[in-house]
Amino acid sequence: MDEARLTLAEQGYDLDRQIGFVLRKAYQRHSQIFFELIGEDLTATQFSILFRLLEQDAPISQNALGRMVAMDAATTKGVITRLLQRELVSMRKDEVDRRRYLIEITPAGRALVTRLMPRMKRITQETLAPLSADEAGELLRLLSRIT
Repeated sequence: MDEARLTLAEQGYDLDRQIGFVLRKAYQRHSQIFFELIGEDLTATQFSILFRLLEQDAPISQNALGRMVAMDAATTKGVITRLLQRELVSMRKDEVDRRRYLIEITPAGRALVTRLMPRMKRITQETLAPLSADEAGELLRLLSRIT
């Protein structure tokens, strides 16, 4: 029998059991909760950049920052450009390696992250609310293993 003519059941493929599909659905739910709770015209990606900068508490190269938040160079540059426009980060050439740019969080960026932190915690709590505490911990542990 032609493989194209096999029924979906015969092919043994269930979209609802595919990791990419399930992760996308979970991310959609998380994104909706983020949008409802933040309301600051700030994306989760922008927040992750700001948080890493605050956590580092020192200027960091644009490339290193991108790696720290799992973003490619072009995406990182776009996010940083938007944060620069809002004066949430500053950028300057590295004095040692003039080809590199160093990014640093500004006082306004620090204040924003500090103000949003309780809501960010709530986003995670609401995203994981259908799970028990043990299940939520296990989910995060397992996802960390495949990233």
